[in-house]
Amino acid sequence: MRVRRLSERTITSYLFYIRRYIDFHKSHPEKMGEAEVEAFLTHLALRENVSASTQNIALSALLYLYRHILKRELQGIAALRAPQKRRLPAVLSRAEVSTLLEALPPESRLMSEVLYGAGLRLFELQRLRVKDVDFDNGVLLIYQGKGDKDRRAVLPESLEAKLGEHLERGREQWRQLQREERLPVSMPEALAAKYPRAPFEWKWQYVFPAPAPSLDPRDGERKRHHFLEDNLQRALKRAATKAGITKNVSPHTLRHSFATHLLESGHDIRVVQDLLGHKDLRTTQIYLHAMNRPGMGVRSPLDTL
Repeated sequence: MRVRRLSERTITSYLFYIRRYIDFHKSHPEKMGEAEVEAFLTHLALRENVSASTQNIALSALLYLYRHILKRELQGIAALRAPQKRRLPAVLSRAEVSTLLEALPPESRLMSEVLYGAGLRLFELQRLRVKDVDFDNGVLLIYQGKGDKDRRAVLPESLEAKLGEHLERGREQWRQLQREERLPVSMPEALAAKYPRAPFEWKWQYVFPAPAPSLDPRDGERKRHHFLEDNLQRALKRAATKAGITKNVSPHTLRHSFATHLLESGHDIRVVQDLLGHKDLRTTQIYLHAMNRPGMGVRSPLDTL
């Protein structure tokens, strides 16, 4: 999977469902085929009531297993599929976003402000490096986003000074840590081999690093990494409770709110599509239904009586 450049997140998901498939049937995959795959996927839909997207991940994992590892093509999988459900994204009002941010501790607040202010996915915030912050042009450079696509995101003017101060503090802390123990930062794919000095340069460090080094799962070496997603998720949930917000709040809620608020302000939906990095406009259109005034401000006929 790593040779084929699958992301660590995808590898983890695929291995999870391949193991579950083997445990479900108590047999080696070489002895199984279409019927066993169908039975496993049907079990996920009927007994475990998983979502359509979860079932699709399981199917993709098993297709990968047979196609690329066992060198077999599965034909005509006819499992009972989990129903596709169209759900509205959880969106906070501007007042709720402001209240939520005020309830967060400083480090979590800055990360949340970047998520909301630039409309980033959580893993895009995690992978953000010092070199990707372009203060001169007011943009954040997002590399290898969803679908392995690169794009530019908005760097809010109101965050420039705060983010600049954060990076200055981070640089001093990084220098001190390097004096104590000279460690590389984790690098994407083969860049560390191509540029052997890069992992020790400031510009390649994460904007929001983890407080302590950890083992790289790819080579087992101690390196500096980005923050853990669980820490920010828990901080947001605590802040939502403190702020009295009853909606489900997660890091992705801030991205949903970013898109919805831009549309409510009258920005063209294709501009919003580009900022979010959506391949299909239909993905962006879901936010039209999440607006506080659906239909671009159309008034109810009851209000005109």
